[in-house]
Amino acid sequence: MKSIEFHPGDYDSQGRMRLPLLFWCVLLLQARTWVLFVLAGASRDQGNTLLNLFYPDHDNFWLGLLPGVPAVLAFLLSGRRHLWPRLWSALRSLLIAAQLILLAWQPWLWLQGEPLSGIGITLVIADIVALLWLVTNPRLRACFIPEKD
Repeated sequence: MKSIEFHPGDYDSQGRMRLPLLFWCVLLLQARTWVLFVLAGASRDQGNTLLNLFYPDHDNFWLGLLPGVPAVLAFLLSGRRHLWPRLWSALRSLLIAAQLILLAWQPWLWLQGEPLSGIGITLVIADIVALLWLVTNPRLRACFIPEKD
């Protein structure tokens, strides 16, 4: 395997690799149902309307929370990843698996009779790009390699 050099700005003050900005965007994409859940809870009166707009079938909403669990876990562990190195390194595989599930989710809904929409097509394209980035980005891969003391 060839040696990969990273820019000194890619490291934090403790010498750990900083997580790329796109990583946070991918986490938001994966946790989109969680974000909607928080927004609906914060908007009290319009919360039910907001949920019905994006998830007319409430069963899909509850199922939509499941693929976002690894992203929420990554949000919570990212600042303390050095305390749980095994869990953190396994989390990358979980994020990739969750992204695969999200990528298959929208076409499955279309096959179940949900109408084709611009938002759905955009989500599928975003899911493809996110999956490719999660799998191929060398800096992100380096962030999930446990540190050797």
